[in-house]
Order: sequence, then structure tokens, then C-alpha cells
Amino acid sequence: MPNVTATTGFILTGFSDIQELQTLCGVLFLVMYMAAVMSNLIIIILITIDLQLQTPMYFFLKNVSLLDVFFVSVPIPNFFVNSLTHNNSISTLGCVFQVFLMTSFAAGEVFVLTAMSYDRYVAICSPLHYDAIMNGGTCVLMAGVSWATGALFGAIYTAGTFSMPFCGSNVIPEFFCAISSLLRISCPKSLLGIYMSLGIGVCLGLSCFICVVISYFYIFSTVLKIPTTKGQSKAFSTCIPHLTVFTVFIATACFVYLKPPSDVPSIPDRLFSVLYTVLPPALNPLIYSLRNSDVKCALRRLQQNICPRGSLHLKLLSILQ
Repeated sequence: MPNVTATTGFILTGFSDIQELQTLCGVLFLVMYMAAVMSNLIIIILITIDLQLQTPMYFFLKNVSLLDVFFVSVPIPNFFVNSLTHNNSISTLGCVFQVFLMTSFAAGEVFVLTAMSYDRYVAICSPLHYDAIMNGGTCVLMAGVSWATGALFGAIYTAGTFSMPFCGSNVIPEFFCAISSLLRISCPKSLLGIYMSLGIGVCLGLSCFICVVISYFYIFSTVLKIPTTKGQSKAFSTCIPHLTVFTVFIATACFVYLKPPSDVPSIPDRLFSVLYTVLPPALNPLIYSLRNSDVKCALRRLQQNICPRGSLHLKLLSILQ
């Protein structure tokens, strides 16, 4: 029988045992982290202060950006500090909080993206009733339920993961407390809790996926009936970015959370862990907002109020071009 260890902490090995390479990875991740945080903060600030962006679509988009900032801020700063100090240990409590926060923010983002698909459905399929259906109270309620459900799922998932003892090594061959690696060192007879939480997660994720598919079935059916190409193009321009973000997020999340545990994660496994952690928060603003004409106009208005000479505006536009 395997030895059951009273684990007081874990060792995050990251990507390499070579200290110089660890430092290089830490700096690279910090650069990606700063880019992701800054781009999302720009979106949050613009949507907050610009009156012309006070619409349900941008309200949900601000929530997505907030979740992205919180999500990417959980593992990356810790990894950067570890790469500089070459101290790869993390306490059990720290690992618990890491799993809870990452799963909560990830689940919350899935629910907000699902709410955005409903918003697009109402806007395209029932435009005359859009203002009545997607009023301020409804939007706040949908966002609040998304955040609360995400936190509830994070609590259930974390409780299921850490309610069991761990067997053998406490080494996690990742740069954060990955679920697959925690499953690998879990005692086989105590996996009922984690499998129950996984089942709940699959049901919730599948429900969101089905809702998005149904919404876009009706959306595309309505868009294809629009007589003008210009009208179709405008409708697609508001839907394709959302569908792209949702697909990328769901695909990488499924790979990270649902893949079977392995003794030694392969290079693709670690690569997908990086993509899941850093790529969506970094790409979402580019896909969804910073190429959007409304957001560019908001940047111009912000430049006129803050920097009359246009230096800020030129710098921002040079990044976006």
C-alpha cells in the first residue's frame, strides 16, 4: 500500500532545475503578466469613465477584464518571486488558496461569457425589446450570480481536492498548484470527493456550453436573414470575438482540469498550463476590445481630456496598430 504523508507543503518545480533558466522564465512571465494586466486595466478604466460605453455588452466585458486581472494575478507573481529567490516551496494553505482563487475566477469568467452570449442573442434576435430585457438591474444580477456561482464552484472544487490525504512525493512539476498534479499524488481510495466536484464542474461547464451553442444557433439564423452584407458584417463583428474568446478559454480549461493525471507532465501538458494561465487574459483585450472602433473612439476622447498634445493617444494607437 502507498504511504500516506501528512503534507505540510509542496514543491513547484516549474520548467527547469537550472537557476538561470528559472530566472529567465520568471522575467518572461512577468512581462506577459504586465502586458495582460495593463491591457485589461485600460479596458476597465475606459468602460468605467466613458459614458458611451455604458452598455450591457461593455458592462459584461468589464467583468471579464476584472476576472482576467484577478485570475492571472494568482499564479504569476508567486512564480516570479520563486524564480528570483529559487525557493520553489509553497505551503499547503497557499496551494489551497491558489486552487480556490483560480477555479473561482475561471468558473466566474465562463458564466460571464455565457451571460454575454445571451446579451448578444437579445440584441440581434429581439432588438426592439433589448433595452427592456437587458436593463441595469438584470445585468447586475447576471454578473453577481456569475461571480457568486464561480466562488461556490471554487469552494466545492477546492474542498474536494484537499479533503483527501496525499501519497508519496509532494513535488508538483508545474509552476502553480495544478489540479492534474495534485490528483497524481492523491491516494487512490480517496478520490471520491474530487470526482464529485469534477462531475459538478463538467455539468456546469456543459450547461454553459449548451446555452452558448443555442444562443449562437438563433443568432446566426437571424443574421443570415439580414438582407444587406453590411448589416451581416456588423452583427458578426460583435459575435465572432466573443465566440473566439469563449472557445479558447473552454478548450484550454478542459485540457488543464479534465485531462487524466500523469506521472511526469509532458512538454505539451506544461505548455497548455501556460496557455490557459496567461494567454486568455492577454489576448482577450486584443480580440474583444482594443481593436473595437468604439473603444478606439473612447481612447481618443480620453486623450483629449488628459493629454491634449496627443502623446498618450499616439502611444496607445501605436500599440494597437
